[in-house]
Amino acid sequence: MSAALHADAMRVLTAWRATTEEGDLARKRALELLAQGPETVTRAHRAGHLTASALVVDVDGRVLLCLHARLGKWMQLGGHCEPADVTLAEAALREATEESGIEGLTLDPDPIDVDVHDVRCGAGDGTPATASTHYDVRFLVHAPAGATEEISDESSALGWFDPDALPSPLASATARQIPPALSRLR
Repeated sequence: MSAALHADAMRVLTAWRATTEEGDLARKRALELLAQGPETVTRAHRAGHLTASALVVDVDGRVLLCLHARLGKWMQLGGHCEPADVTLAEAALREATEESGIEGLTLDPDPIDVDVHDVRCGAGDGTPATASTHYDVRFLVHAPAGATEEISDESSALGWFDPDALPSPLASATARQIPPALSRLR
């Protein structure tokens, strides 16, 4: 996994043009991380690693957010890259499908945002969570008309929200990705 996914991440983040100063700084930090090698796209790289997430938007421009079970904050869907993931976009789409239960999601392959944030996460092998940093590459995902969501084990709740009526508490930088996502709907 890591070599192909790493090459894709380098290509995507080198070509992507951020829509905010914060997003561009995060993009540069992610490229610095990736310069350390392919392991940086796996959670085995404990100091920090790439993650992929998806802002799911329906035909009416509403966004699907999850109330993260462990963090207790509303955010987009997403998570760690898995061994079968070859691209960041595929990882984001997989995460969105798993966490929403919605079939037929479609992905915009260009990121809408990058965010770097400190977390506590496990290595995926059952060991206790430790301090780490997520370099989260965020994508726009379109839900089909009439989509019905289903809560996964990772969420306490799922909900559709108008962009001007977001729930609270909201995870940091969640709102920042909404304007660039909605601009692609026009």
